[in-house]
Amino acid sequence: MGVEGIGGLFFRSRDPEARAEWYREHLGIDAGHGAIWGQQAGMTVFAPFPVDSDYFAADQSFMLNLRVTGLDELAVALEQAGIPVERRPEWDTEEYGCFARIHDPEGLPIELWEPPAS
Repeated sequence: MGVEGIGGLFFRSRDPEARAEWYREHLGIDAGHGAIWGQQAGMTVFAPFPVDSDYFAADQSFMLNLRVTGLDELAVALEQAGIPVERRPEWDTEEYGCFARIHDPEGLPIELWEPPAS
């Protein structure tokens, strides 16, 4: 008996249909009320941060981190779609992998994480 993983992420939106479409179009996530996203098994980090952390914007109570493959290609596709992608060399390490940051249409910070190859 015990928790096996995250069963869902629910958040408020000014325009749920448009926001769900943005996630489908740009990240390939079938988002929306009643949608089921069959994700691949893998690591999940579940970590509270101090209230004064500068890891993500202070006006946001959480940041969504998505495990990805082909981060470089995804970043190019997002930029071509007009979505700013932030990358910093100091974010990438052999131990943890590579990272990029974007924001959804309502400003939610999204960290894209490509773990290191096994």
